[in-house]
Amino acid sequence: MHAVENPIVRITGISGSRRQNSYTRMAVETALRGAAEVNAEVHLIDLATLDLAFAGAGGYKGKDFERLSNEVKQSDGIILGTPEYHGSFSGVLKNALDLMGFDEFEGKMLGLVGVSGGGMGAFEGINSLRNVGRALHAWVVPEQAAVPEAWKVFESDGTVKDSRVENRLKDVGRQVARFARLHKCAADNEFLKKWQEAPANPGG
Repeated sequence: MHAVENPIVRITGISGSRRQNSYTRMAVETALRGAAEVNAEVHLIDLATLDLAFAGAGGYKGKDFERLSNEVKQSDGIILGTPEYHGSFSGVLKNALDLMGFDEFEGKMLGLVGVSGGGMGAFEGINSLRNVGRALHAWVVPEQAAVPEAWKVFESDGTVKDSRVENRLKDVGRQVARFARLHKCAADNEFLKKWQEAPANPGG
């Protein structure tokens, strides 16, 4: 058997905003385009379209929870996008993360992007998400992108006016995809090594 090279990786972006024409969604879509540029398979989850229960309200998690959970479980990397509210990330994203856990995130590559209406960007919201990622035993990549005054940055169709901002967002997606591919190669090659070293099955 030969070592596994360049496996397909699946990267899912989660837009943590319920606003119509959300700048958060535009930022996540831009990051996903970066992942696609390095040959990742990309998918978007828009939390505004999902029916999820409030975490802690009981065993029922909402009619769309299984869809959300399965999509994240099937992913090799996740990009979380949030608007910044009061120095933290959005409640809709917090609720979605609270409904999930290690089963969905442990060992996954995690990239972070944030938008804000003010000039300070979304650094505090992103820093809070970085702590959540570590708590979920995800690998949070070093690259991150905070977009201040997002209303100046995005056209209504999602086009990014500032090429530097566009490249920062895409870099998050590229890094998540590249690290996810490296991680997947290492895991697959370790499996192949153990397979090759295993004793022959006498019943085979």
